[in-house]
Amino acid sequence: MQRLRLLLPAVLLIFVFGLTACGGGGESDEDKIASTIETAATSTDPSVCSETQTLKFMEQTASGAGKEAEKNCEKEAEEETNQPDSVSVSQIKVNGESATANAEFKGGTFNEQTLELGLVEEDGEWKLDEFTGFAKFDPAPFVQSLTEQIENEPELEPEIASCIVEGIEGLSNSELESVVVENNTEVFAEIAEGCQ
Repeated sequence: MQRLRLLLPAVLLIFVFGLTACGGGGESDEDKIASTIETAATSTDPSVCSETQTLKFMEQTASGAGKEAEKNCEKEAEEETNQPDSVSVSQIKVNGESATANAEFKGGTFNEQTLELGLVEEDGEWKLDEFTGFAKFDPAPFVQSLTEQIENEPELEPEIASCIVEGIEGLSNSELESVVVENNTEVFAEIAEGCQ
């Protein structure tokens, strides 16, 4: 059960945003933000978590708090499974030292989803600060991605995995969104407990 609780945030957020800080040179804020998100979505370099994310973002998207969230972010960044094939950034809005943007994913855990992201500028570099929600949410590919990951988890017996998948398929769109936006793994914990 504890392994499942630790696994689910990683499964959901394998796209962890890690990226080497963008260099200077005449890029606009919009270009830097787009470049950060596009590269971050496919990076597997663990050293970039703290360079491109605020602690707030790491605590929201990786399990744990403080240094534990940072270590979990670094571990998740190294995993190369379920990475998106591409990401398109749009709707970039800069307001002083904060910004928002949408990121549409092709492939990976968030295939066919468009995420709403908040960023902040720190020391001249843009960092991901908050995952605020979905601009577009299609539950079918999201549930399919979760299903594949759960069924391939070696520590879950096939009967338990099947039961968990059935429970996930029964969740409403708002429950599925809350799992990601609010890092609400209690929903999965309840499903898993019912499958024991």
